[in-house]
Amino acid sequence: MNNKIAFFDFDGTITHKDTLPEIIRFIKGRRAFYLGMIQSLPWLIAMKLKIISNASAKEKLLAIFFKGLAFHEFQQKCNEFIQFRLPHLLRPAAISEINKYKQEGTTVVVVSASVEDWIVGWCDHLQIKCLATRLEVINGKITGRIAGKNCNGTEKVNRIKALFNLNDYKTIIAYGDSNGDKPMLSLAAIAYYKPFR
Repeated sequence: MNNKIAFFDFDGTITHKDTLPEIIRFIKGRRAFYLGMIQSLPWLIAMKLKIISNASAKEKLLAIFFKGLAFHEFQQKCNEFIQFRLPHLLRPAAISEINKYKQEGTTVVVVSASVEDWIVGWCDHLQIKCLATRLEVINGKITGRIAGKNCNGTEKVNRIKALFNLNDYKTIIAYGDSNGDKPMLSLAAIAYYKPFR
């Protein structure tokens, strides 16, 4: 039995672009995207200046674009995004690496700060596990808030440890591309930073 586990960040590691702007454009259209981004500028600047957290800025963005949207409609659009747009954003070298691990029986897990709804269907198709940020949904509608914590930084480690007993694995491997991945990378005996560029 293979007792290796490999953790992959999604945005910037498996993909060559951040998927949040891409999903917004896909669901809302180009014009609404740019108008919403102008509206979001104060929060994005505050995040860059470290006045507010990444999670707070993300919630502002999610609220501007998705608050009040019926969750079943959002899920349907996410499934269309996975089918039609996401394949163009994937790094072939990352997909090759994932497939290599799958063939040798390594447990593969995507651990992402992005919202799970536009990732988990892709992971299910590849038969790999997914840990990602969740949206709060009340009465079937998106509130614009995150349910629980943003799956970034130390929260990636918390989510991993909540699901896996890492002592069960002889080899732990991790892939990431940003400061938000460094706590996850520190878990690994073998860590790759920006490996597919």
